[in-house]
Amino acid sequence: MPQRRKFALVTGCGHGGIGEALVKEYALRGLHAIATVLPSEQRNHLDQPGITCYSLDVTQEESILELQRNVIDLTDGFLDILVNNAGIAYTMTAIDTDVAEAQYMFDVNVFGPMRMVHHFHHMLIESSGTVVNIGSIGGIVPYVYGAAYNAAKAALHHWSNTLRVEMAPFE
Repeated sequence: MPQRRKFALVTGCGHGGIGEALVKEYALRGLHAIATVLPSEQRNHLDQPGITCYSLDVTQEESILELQRNVIDLTDGFLDILVNNAGIAYTMTAIDTDVAEAQYMFDVNVFGPMRMVHHFHHMLIESSGTVVNIGSIGGIVPYVYGAAYNAAKAALHHWSNTLRVEMAPFE
């Protein structure tokens, strides 16, 4: 019986970043890489065999649901790897933080991965898949001018640790 093709979905695959590097490496290793970029971003850097690219804004529920429909059609409901890489950085002193900017960053960096796992967990469970959330050392060791960013990455780290414990029975 032929082995099922493996699929890796990576958010935040803008030109020159971690996401782009990951999908290209996944494709080289024989996985079908699913890259996402913001609707306003270029995607020609992802035009190569083994990579399928979709638009995604992790702050928009409808955008995630549209991606989910596309991924289900492409993969027949299986997802082996989900990499929550989409993220932004807001740097400012703690006392001068623009709360609206920090809220938007939390929406992308923390609530975005939460939304993605919420909508794709069934596909990952079906495949005994893996979730990778891209964190930062700032979530563990704070650095100056990074109070809000450090807080967002710390929140992501703690949420990820709880997710790991809760998903362990599905391995």
